[in-house]
Amino acid sequence: MNTLTLSLSNIDHNYNCIREQINATTQIIGVVKANAYGSSSIHFASRLVELGVDYLAVAYTEEGQQLRSQGVKIPIMVFYPQLDALDTLLDACLEPCLYNETILEGFKKILLEKKISHYPVHIKYNTGLNRLGFTPDQSDWVLEQMKNNCFQLESVYSHLAASEAKRPSALCKSQIELFEILKIKHSSVSNQPPKFHLLNSSGVFNYPEHQYDMVRCGIALHGFANHPDWDAHLKPICVLESSITQIHQVKKGNFVGYDHGWQAPQNTQIATLPLGHADGIGRHFGHHKGSVMINGKKAPIVGNVCMDLLMVDVTSIDCEEGDKVKFFGELNTASTFALQGNSISYELITGLGSRIKRIVKE
Repeated sequence: MNTLTLSLSNIDHNYNCIREQINATTQIIGVVKANAYGSSSIHFASRLVELGVDYLAVAYTEEGQQLRSQGVKIPIMVFYPQLDALDTLLDACLEPCLYNETILEGFKKILLEKKISHYPVHIKYNTGLNRLGFTPDQSDWVLEQMKNNCFQLESVYSHLAASEAKRPSALCKSQIELFEILKIKHSSVSNQPPKFHLLNSSGVFNYPEHQYDMVRCGIALHGFANHPDWDAHLKPICVLESSITQIHQVKKGNFVGYDHGWQAPQNTQIATLPLGHADGIGRHFGHHKGSVMINGKKAPIVGNVCMDLLMVDVTSIDCEEGDKVKFFGELNTASTFALQGNSISYELITGLGSRIKRIVKE
């Protein structure tokens, strides 16, 4: 009925494209959080492992635990570990990114209680995104904590707030300068300096000179880098398709959908599709903002998107019940479709519901 087809060969292409943007010694962290951005975390992660990715990264412990249970063995970073899941994180041999005093001290307490030494951890600094992370002013305290042999500091990192912004960017410049200071400080007090990383997908294309030891890539592996010129080098990996459930005739002046969402200006042919806001196609795509492709032609979404269904105008399209409908793919991409609803590719693909069948192909 509804399918999201994942192309493994396009993952290969995108990974190799990223590899070409960076130095041979620079490591890649493959970000597979949120079910690999709404696709399939285990298939995505397994392919990255085959390609030789150095690290995987997830948002929360449960995501990493799931990958471990399915046989993934390479290092997995947990970006946002929570206090109530630290024991689980430890049991699954996941590597926490420590971002404030509470989480650092909580994890330290567990390691000391279990008499575990040299456990790999990562330190996140807030240099301007103002989301999570130690402030640069806390770096002395952090370094003091890292002297405890329960920790093995693997990497120090931060996150650019606007890595896709046109250069020069005053905010990015400020963040880079702060991170340089942190890099010097952490390198000078350690016999074994940690790795450093700052760049996400957009940053790889926009600030390659600041790639440091590692880069973190998620959305770029899915075919998007937040700029048309960069996107042109990549291939979208997912195709979302559905089919026509019913076609019916609506007379001029009659209404379609909840709350009289759309009134037919003329005798109109309407097709109903089995996708709705419960599946990730939000109401913001209704009222002719979004459109789908049926037999090579655009069909606008009319009225309000329902929970399980939506309606499109197919008056000018030769089609019948059961015909395939493409929401997005390699040509009309998820980014293009998302823009129709004033959204972004991240929000669209990560919001696709579990009722949509995931299909994996080479």
